[in-house]
Amino acid sequence: MINFRFHLVSIAAILIALAAGVALGSGPLDDTGDSLRGDATTSQDTTDPGLAAFESGYAGRTSAGLLKDKLKGQTIVVLTVPGTSAAETRGITSNLEEAGADVTGEVSLTSKLLDASGRQFAESVAQQAASNVPGVSAAGDSYGRVGSALGRALLADKAAAPDQTASTIRSAFTEGKLISLTAAPKKVATLAVLVAGPERTGGSDQSTVIAALAGALNSSGKGVVVAGPSSSSTDGGAVKAVRDGDFATEVSTVDVTDTAAGRVVTALVAAAQAQGQPGAWGTSRSGSGAVPAR
Repeated sequence: MINFRFHLVSIAAILIALAAGVALGSGPLDDTGDSLRGDATTSQDTTDPGLAAFESGYAGRTSAGLLKDKLKGQTIVVLTVPGTSAAETRGITSNLEEAGADVTGEVSLTSKLLDASGRQFAESVAQQAASNVPGVSAAGDSYGRVGSALGRALLADKAAAPDQTASTIRSAFTEGKLISLTAAPKKVATLAVLVAGPERTGGSDQSTVIAALAGALNSSGKGVVVAGPSSSSTDGGAVKAVRDGDFATEVSTVDVTDTAAGRVVTALVAAAQAQGQPGAWGTSRSGSGAVPAR
């Protein structure tokens, strides 16, 4: 039986070719239906390495034309969580830059922040560091306040050097070991891309916290894209938690970052989010389809 990764990788290559205008004798993506979407059934561990190399090479050769200037003028901060693939993060960052974005830095949200048992500590840090920030005191729940504070520290409508308030919040969260500055952002960004890891046993609580923080962050700048591998949109995964949560129609999601083509799609989704067109993209579990319209 053809496994999921084989199916998705083959389909993703076709999707990129279609979106890039390569002549494959097919109509627009909107008319392709579910036949051009993946459907998770088996583990990615059985992927043919030769096929994966082909897909990666094909995506690399076609992405330039597809992504050209899609994110021109946007400044993006990349967020990661425990379990995020470093290789996927590097690939996403590369595609964001290929689309014209200025990736200003990378921030890791730590286990201490995402552990529900540390909620009160995280909330106290947010309130002390950002007591005068709109939304921090007015948010209806703890993670709303924490996310609002992080949003003030990392995002804005226009890119600029961090002001004193942003720097204070960033320092407080760093000293509290709630975030780690993998590559300290040089500017506040207009958009955030949060790269999640795969679904894991017992990870639903962390995923729920990620979804709550993403929803609060989404009110700053031009919002947030939550992107993860295919399993992240299954039970216990962060992408599924966002899609099932209160901010499902506001926070964009992608569930195909474990393919090179999926990382290209992530950049396209970021462009759609920046234009005020959020959606859920990727596998057949994605309500908006496989890839945003050009």
